[in-house]
Amino acid sequence: MGGPLLSQETFSTELLYGNPLAGPADVAGWVAEGPLSLGARDGGLELSGALNDDEFGDHAHWTFWCPVEFPDGIRISWEFLPLAEPGLAMVFFAATGHAGRDLFSADLAPRTGYYPQYHSGDIDALHVSYFRHKYDAERAFRTCNLRKSAGFELVAQGADPLPPAEDARDFYRMELVKDGPRVAFSINGLPLFEWTDTSDKVLGGGYLGFRQMAPLRAAYRNLTVEKI
Repeated sequence: MGGPLLSQETFSTELLYGNPLAGPADVAGWVAEGPLSLGARDGGLELSGALNDDEFGDHAHWTFWCPVEFPDGIRISWEFLPLAEPGLAMVFFAATGHAGRDLFSADLAPRTGYYPQYHSGDIDALHVSYFRHKYDAERAFRTCNLRKSAGFELVAQGADPLPPAEDARDFYRMELVKDGPRVAFSINGLPLFEWTDTSDKVLGGGYLGFRQMAPLRAAYRNLTVEKI
């Protein structure tokens, strides 16, 4: 899985979308699916779900979509700071409905934050889980995972350099490149994986969204999407 890592990305870019994510007002038009709570923290947007996931189980988690549909050939970057564990953070991208339908089409099944609706439902997407600190096994051997859905296929994997929340001192810069069949992911400029889709179904443009597993609390800021 994956291929050779690149030391840096050098593209001529055009800004398609920029959002400081400084607080709830900056995401007034975003689409929340699941029990999402919004706040402001350290100049960023604090996001959390159900405080007691023992009570809500697998329905304690959420997905939060940016309402803009993006083309293929983009670089997505944002800053992330874990605040309280345990939990898991991921980003969806190139997300669309099956058969060319819009992600928010009324023809698609309703989504409530329950994970199987996203990885084995009626949407196609890629997603990177980059802060996998929910379960003991994830914390014991920390990786960033790239999956392709529908189908929940693990297609690439790299080491996760993010520390536990108690050791984080500042925001970390996340960067994700989606360019045709190629996906590359880095944190603070450190390449973690690169993958080329050689299947006969390469995903193109679509929507992006953040997801967390409760009871993780985390802050986000400075989201940009650039055409490359």
